[in-house]
Amino acid sequence: MKTIESLGDLAGKTVLVRSDFNVKVKDGAVAPGNDGRLIAALPTLNKLLDAGAKVVVTAHLGRPKPGDTFTPDPAFTVKPVAARLSELLGKPVAVADDLTGDSAKAVVAALQPGEIALLENVRMDPRETSKVDADREAEADDIIAATGADAFVSDGFGVVHRKQASVYDVAKKVPAAAGDLVFKEVDSLSKATTDPARPYAVVLGGAKVSDKLPLIANLLDKADMILIGGGMMFTFLKAKGLEVGKSLLEEDQVDTVKGYLDTAAAKGVEFVLPVDCVVAPAFDAAPTGVVAADAIPADQMGLDIGPDSAKLFADKLATAKTIAWNGPMGVFENPDYAAGTRDVAQGMIDATAAGAFSVVGGGDSATAVKVLGLDEAGFSHISTGGGASLELLEGKVLPGIDVLS
Repeated sequence: MKTIESLGDLAGKTVLVRSDFNVKVKDGAVAPGNDGRLIAALPTLNKLLDAGAKVVVTAHLGRPKPGDTFTPDPAFTVKPVAARLSELLGKPVAVADDLTGDSAKAVVAALQPGEIALLENVRMDPRETSKVDADREAEADDIIAATGADAFVSDGFGVVHRKQASVYDVAKKVPAAAGDLVFKEVDSLSKATTDPARPYAVVLGGAKVSDKLPLIANLLDKADMILIGGGMMFTFLKAKGLEVGKSLLEEDQVDTVKGYLDTAAAKGVEFVLPVDCVVAPAFDAAPTGVVAADAIPADQMGLDIGPDSAKLFADKLATAKTIAWNGPMGVFENPDYAAGTRDVAQGMIDATAAGAFSVVGGGDSATAVKVLGLDEAGFSHISTGGGASLELLEGKVLPGIDVLS
């Protein structure tokens, strides 16, 4: 990928930046503790500002329902984001009332070198996510015309797996490069996909095994061991011939999982499954206790891996040199079912301290690290993009990255 340095001298130039500022807003402000994506964007923004560029940022927030043309929606305005970004940068952030209209043009025209502006939510324009190439290209043309962009920097890793106007089409029309965040994300995740230090362990969790099938298929040619937790573990246990009670089960994926287990055995890839789990009579009920994985009562459902499983997983991770994690081990949002995720994450931290390279694949995994109060510095890298990191680990080509090459 091309880097910011490849764009040359940016003093006095207008640089369009695509960031991922999709954060939680509450009572007209960025919710406390939810500004991680803004903080992650600071190195790139400061680099451009220090270079004397006029920085114009586009970003999305939530899922507004656009009309036939750009449709302002106060519920999804980026103005609270601009206010918090200004605090973090220590300088004013001008904010436009639209994306490509008179307000955007006026705000950009007023910028001086070393100043920054944020345009209104790109997803208020229906063309942003259009499946019609001509629609997206038209929006890209309008953004470039409104801003007078001399260059484009892609720094919203959470959207690079999407072919969207402000991510993909703009990059085709002006000199483009990856921002520091995107470059760091791709570099870090590549260490877990391209010739990783071995043993290479992957921890997978989350609700559905169907969400992870492409990833598992790719890992069968790359990983040395795959540790399975979360709701998806019960489809694996069923594939091993065990009963899972009322636990989450994708019956239609059992045969597929059996095939993966057979393929893994043939390739020498170790699947590590839980040996116990925390059970309850219902999703929102208090835990009944801990049972062996082969003794889940018919009237109970598993909601977290058990302590023996957590120790087994941590022991396996202690032998690894590369670790990738995608998906929690249980319903970590409920303290009754958070111990498995916490203990396995701590096992990753311990392995990292011993020299392993560890990647947290964004999404719920990154949220769990924050919610459970774990030391974020204890991991080698925590991704800012759940979907994008998952697709990179699956071996897919991401449009927003490919266009920068």
